[in-house]
Amino acid sequence: MQGSVSERDALLAERYGAPARRSRLPVVVTAAASALVFGGWLAWTAWDHATPDVTSEMVGYEIDPPHRATGTVDVAIADGVDPADVTCTLRALAWDKATVGELAFSPAGSGRQTLEVRTEREATSVDVVGCTTPDQQRAR
Repeated sequence: MQGSVSERDALLAERYGAPARRSRLPVVVTAAASALVFGGWLAWTAWDHATPDVTSEMVGYEIDPPHRATGTVDVAIADGVDPADVTCTLRALAWDKATVGELAFSPAGSGRQTLEVRTEREATSVDVVGCTTPDQQRAR
């Protein structure tokens, strides 16, 4: 079937019907709006998770056998967050990874905190579980 492109297009349009040009516009607008909403949500979620209210990091620990461990934690509290709303958890672990002592505390503010955890038996390590606020339920 030899012929020009316009003849083939006319033949195909006659056989199958011409594509409606206006029906694409709502699909394109809907897809663009959905992409914009999803992109905004993604940016907001990334920003919210990248800027937590409070973070904590274990600096070091000492074991004082048989029933005491001391941990040093560096706590960073974001501006505008009341330190009284922050709760941090320090955990002492035994050789078999069992929790032998735990201490929940509210830091005095940002900076290093040295705390003593009483243990039920000898601990081999101390770990900071993390800190939370009413708006930040995941410990960091």
